[in-house]
Amino acid sequence: MKRRWWLLILLGLLIGLFLCFDLGRFFTLEALKDQHEALQQAYREEPFLVTSIFAIVYIAMAALSFPGATVMTLAGGVIFGFWIGVPVVLVSATIGATLAFWTARYVLHDALQRRFNDRLKTINKGLEHDGVFYLFSLRLVPVFPFFLINLLMGLTTIRSTTFFWVSLAGMFAGTAAYVSAGTQLAAITHLSDVMSPALFISFIVLALLPWLARWGIGLVKIRRLHARWTKPRQFDHNLVVIGAGAAGLVSAYIAAATRAKVTLIESHKMGGDCLNYGCVPSKALIRTATFLQQAKNAQSLGIAEAKVQYDFSDVMARVQRVVKTIEPHDSVERYNQLGVEVLQGKAKITSPWSVEVNGQTLTTRAIIIATGARPMVPEIPGLETVRYYTSDTLWSLTERPERLIVLGGGPIGCELSQAFSRLDCQVTQIVRSDCLPREDADAVALVKAALQADGVTLLTQTEALRCETEGGQQYLTVRGTDSEAIKLPFDALLCAVGRLPRTEDLGLEELGIPISSRRTIETSAGLQTIYPSIYACGDVAGPYQFTHTAAHQAWYASVNALFSDIKRFKADYSVIPWTTFTDPEVARVGLSENEAKARNIAVDVTRFNLSDLDRAIADEAAQGFVKILTVPGKDRILGASIVGAHASDLLAEFVLAMKHGLGLNKILGTIHTYPTWSEANKYAAGEWKRAHAPQWLLKWVEKYHTQRRGKGIAID
Repeated sequence: MKRRWWLLILLGLLIGLFLCFDLGRFFTLEALKDQHEALQQAYREEPFLVTSIFAIVYIAMAALSFPGATVMTLAGGVIFGFWIGVPVVLVSATIGATLAFWTARYVLHDALQRRFNDRLKTINKGLEHDGVFYLFSLRLVPVFPFFLINLLMGLTTIRSTTFFWVSLAGMFAGTAAYVSAGTQLAAITHLSDVMSPALFISFIVLALLPWLARWGIGLVKIRRLHARWTKPRQFDHNLVVIGAGAAGLVSAYIAAATRAKVTLIESHKMGGDCLNYGCVPSKALIRTATFLQQAKNAQSLGIAEAKVQYDFSDVMARVQRVVKTIEPHDSVERYNQLGVEVLQGKAKITSPWSVEVNGQTLTTRAIIIATGARPMVPEIPGLETVRYYTSDTLWSLTERPERLIVLGGGPIGCELSQAFSRLDCQVTQIVRSDCLPREDADAVALVKAALQADGVTLLTQTEALRCETEGGQQYLTVRGTDSEAIKLPFDALLCAVGRLPRTEDLGLEELGIPISSRRTIETSAGLQTIYPSIYACGDVAGPYQFTHTAAHQAWYASVNALFSDIKRFKADYSVIPWTTFTDPEVARVGLSENEAKARNIAVDVTRFNLSDLDRAIADEAAQGFVKILTVPGKDRILGASIVGAHASDLLAEFVLAMKHGLGLNKILGTIHTYPTWSEANKYAAGEWKRAHAPQWLLKWVEKYHTQRRGKGIAID
């Protein structure tokens, strides 16, 4: 940091000297015209010395962003002529520009990246993809101040070598034009004479050439991709959607709402995993388990004893009843009424414009793949010989397993471990690393403590080695990092170690659609595959596996699929919330402390403990916290983490604030009903305000009040 200050002081000193001694007077067109003969004579007498001095001066001026680059370029033509002047000026200008680039990066880059990381992330991502084209185009048009380009590029993540070579190539045309003009100095009366309208238009055309070439190359690639198939002259449909989970249902709904002809194909159950195996049944089970836990803790509410009798099969029957109650929302009948044709069957994409289902070929202008994901089954020796379940098959249970082993420490593993433990199962949870790896340590600690308090035997840093059966008894052998292998008996084993996108048997291999290392379909920012007519959204596209993000992506995929000729939209992932529905809940949006540290982002952390919230105390649930990450010294929210009862509901206020640019001052200035859980958000904002109160102003206010107390008015 000290070196940076010294560099800033040195730069300030050099700029001050330049201005103080009015050195700019030597870099004007008039000065060049007055001295051009002397400069030419000096070059004839000492060519190496003059060339060296010229290069050093040019490099220094470009590095310090001093004005006069145009005159120096003309001087290159005056002194050296065209053929020598162009390389001398071009190399000097590029070296100077790179030094200015390095200065901006060294002095300001890290601080700005930390402070404005979220905003700069999009710019950096764009530069990663199109940085060469942007820089080359800007260099080709001399109307853009080159010194500004140097400084701004230094604040991005573009590589130095890329900057140097692209600048060298991009500045060639402009340098050649100005050096050539310098050889005809007598004809120039003003600097604007160099850039005629025709020449300016030529530079603009040159700047557009890389983009036109790229567009042309893209067209050629698409034509090559399409060469294997014959495009129909007419289409039966505007859109065919494969998969009737959250992403597929929303895609079909939007298409029907815009009066497009759409067909929705589902190979199994309408509603997908969320309705049938995921969000809905798990939350129904958690509700029952929570009630049982509350009954067990009735004494905390002043009730001497609360006896609850239940049958496990009835609990699971209720889960199915909840699913059946919600089922009509996603039913074939409802979507038919909305104008969606629904087909039951397995779909296969046979060309960029056709889908085969039940022996029938549907032609369509666009296709959306929304096939979701399935539970991952780990490769454990002997697993197939024991009674194991996944989050899909778990709901077939009708008898309570006395001893349940849960593999996995993610949201699904933690939620179901706690729920089954509260349903009087002996639960052992095996986690390879630690629970909830995406959350901060303080949140994880509270969840682990809650799991253990509910009777879960939690084994972290533990690996499952093998399954086996001995004498009718099932065992899982595990080993911790610092312990010997042990055999754990169980009645049922739940595999909750993640989910894999469903990409098989869709025809993707035949079409050559790339699949990422995470098994997701590779898409553009607009959720388009390598084929302009084929899109993917939801779990099968990633990067998130949440129902709400699947629905969010579906809007972009469907609108782009239907209206890409008019307007295209890039999916917005800037504010993505999620919740783990354990007790306490863990809800988060934006940055966490762990992420901020890993990405070297400077943040202020504000924390409000729910133990101080009146409603939490009244509800006997005063555990957890609200934690907010903000820009240092400002109230702009970068992230929020809430651990506690109703955390998922409390988070919505921060999601809204981040989405629409509202800071903590706005939350603090909003009236929240008393006594409610939502007051926790306001109190957290108040903690931030208290920590950032202007102490100098408070001291003056204190003096003001002190003075006011000493000025009483005597009354006779």
